[in-house]
Amino acid sequence: MTTDSGNQKAVIRAFAFLVVAAITESMGLSSEHRVATADEVTKACATAMPGDEIILRDGEWKDAAIVFRATGSQPQPITLRAATPGKVVLTGKSSIAIDGEHLVCAGIVLNHGEGDTDGIAVRGRHCRVTECAVTDSTYKSFVHLWGSDHELDHCYLAGKTSVSPTLQIDAANGPNRHHVHHNYFGMRPPLHSNGGETIRIGYSHQSMNECASVVEENLFERCNGENEIISNKACGNVYRSNTFRECAGLLTLRHGNRCRVEGNFFFGKGIRGSGGIRVIGEDHVVVNNYIDGVEEPAIWITSGIVDSPLNGYFQAQRCVIAFNTVVNCHSAVVDLAAGLGTSRRTLRPRDITIANNLFAPSRDAKIALFKGDEGENYMWSGNLVAEDRQVAIERAGVRRVECHLQSGEDGVARPLVTGATRGAAKGDYPMVSYDIDGQQRDGPKDVGCDQVSDQPIRERPLTPREVGPRWRMP
Repeated sequence: MTTDSGNQKAVIRAFAFLVVAAITESMGLSSEHRVATADEVTKACATAMPGDEIILRDGEWKDAAIVFRATGSQPQPITLRAATPGKVVLTGKSSIAIDGEHLVCAGIVLNHGEGDTDGIAVRGRHCRVTECAVTDSTYKSFVHLWGSDHELDHCYLAGKTSVSPTLQIDAANGPNRHHVHHNYFGMRPPLHSNGGETIRIGYSHQSMNECASVVEENLFERCNGENEIISNKACGNVYRSNTFRECAGLLTLRHGNRCRVEGNFFFGKGIRGSGGIRVIGEDHVVVNNYIDGVEEPAIWITSGIVDSPLNGYFQAQRCVIAFNTVVNCHSAVVDLAAGLGTSRRTLRPRDITIANNLFAPSRDAKIALFKGDEGENYMWSGNLVAEDRQVAIERAGVRRVECHLQSGEDGVARPLVTGATRGAAKGDYPMVSYDIDGQQRDGPKDVGCDQVSDQPIRERPLTPREVGPRWRMP
């Protein structure tokens, strides 16, 4: 049993720690702790103060279960880093468990890792994993985020062959407000079953929780684990300015409501299973996306189940699909009631707005522009179809015009100034104030994801040189 004297000593020790931490932070002092084993990391964490760095010896660390548990501060985090970025390589049954506040993990590689645990597991608040890599491993997940306000940036994650997502984000006790940006998500071969997502946010039982995380400016290449490249299973998340290249799958709003999918580039290159965006649930906004050369319908609006359970299919309702550009697709541009009649799905989507989109499907494919029958209160307005595409115009709110599309050096087909898309948008749509290039939509809005503008281009399709760790770049 702890005595009163013991309690007093514990309080004094805690107070002393806080005083020393405050003095250290105010004076800008910090220390380096050089370590060569996982046990030495643990010992260094016990004395680490805000601003300190724990520096791992270069070389191979085999079967090293590193626990990075400490408390830094916002101006002075505690950092666990490789002595030379990219030269500390954890192998075998190695892993990194991060738990605390204001911690940074940087420059470490996990390669050919194995086991039932996660490669990098992050708990606590305000922690950051940056310029790390997890490659060719069979961890449960390469990276798993719990807690809130974490940042995952400039990392390289590729070569996962086992079940479970490459990146899993837990959506309990939200809002979680994680920020995932400038990462490279590389090759993932087909798993031939569920559980092959590259990113999954939340789980079915968490899908009504507010997560409010942002996934932006990441590159996905050949992420073919299953048909959900990203599987959203929580509310209020944002997916913007990401680039998908030759991925056999879709960005899927599988569960949850009120998500925003904006300004993403999809280059399917005609590979089997490639697609764009799949919409399930309520009050989603899908705007300013560019979808090129996909084999599946570019946008799926999915039918629902009456009184759907959390792991079922909720009816798509009150979603806005506007200012997107779809070119060279080999299937229907939009599936209006995807999955109707399967898996007990009997509810067609309803109250869906499809406005100011530009459609230029493949000239060679003999396809219908739209697939399926819409539900109640679909609102069509301002949609344009390129004049040289021989597809039937089936609805009011969709018309054929001369778009004058021209592909740029970045591979994106944009209308010329002379095209009929200019200033042709119907309605105001104040939530769409920028285009896919990050240029402001001043004055009358153009149809499609691109606004003709002389402003500097701020967003472009990403290449491997613009994401991932700097130490991997040529």
